Amino acid sequence: MSPNYTLTLPAKTLDDADPKARDILANTKASTGMIPNMYANMANSPSMLQVYVDGYSLFRAESGFTPAEQEVVFLTISRENECHYCMAAHSFIADNMSKLPTEVTDAIRDNRSIEDTKLAALANFTRTILVSQGHPGQDDVASFLRAGYAESHILDIILALAVKTISNYTNHLFDTAVDNAFAARSWEGRSVA
Repeated sequence: MSPNYTLTLPAKTLDDADPKARDILANTKASTGMIPNMYANMANSPSMLQVYVDGYSLFRAESGFTPAEQEVVFLTISRENECHYCMAAHSFIADNMSKLPTEVTDAIRDNRSIEDTKLAALANFTRTILVSQGHPGQDDVASFLRAGYAESHILDIILALAVKTISNYTNHLFDTAVDNAFAARSWEGRSVA
């Protein structure tokens, strides 16, 4: 048994969720064919779920990163935060939707070097922003910019950090079981529901 506290709030469904959360859950089910366990747990706080969904959508649509780069950012943050659920989900998305090369996804999952220099720079800088709590050094930023990124991308990483803080911490507090859809990419041998 983990020494960490686990919330006892029940996962919400379309039948018992607050109307605001119910709309988000219904839209998610309509667009993806499922209600992810993480969303069902987040629905206990409809405002948090709304902020998460909005931030996630805006990062995906407006960050200026390619879908593959977006997964590098999300995977790097989730790896650093040790979120088993998001590692599985984003590995699945990387493989099947964002088309991030599997060797890059696996390098992040295994905490190994990434051979692609631009994606390596993105992962390294994302980790730096997270670990330094938003205080990168001059050399860190210079390396990031030399790799082909812009200062505006730094702010996009902060948006991703905000989104991943919501999801990673929620998953920690619920010890969210990995959905069957993501089971093939489970991480650290965690449970699957």
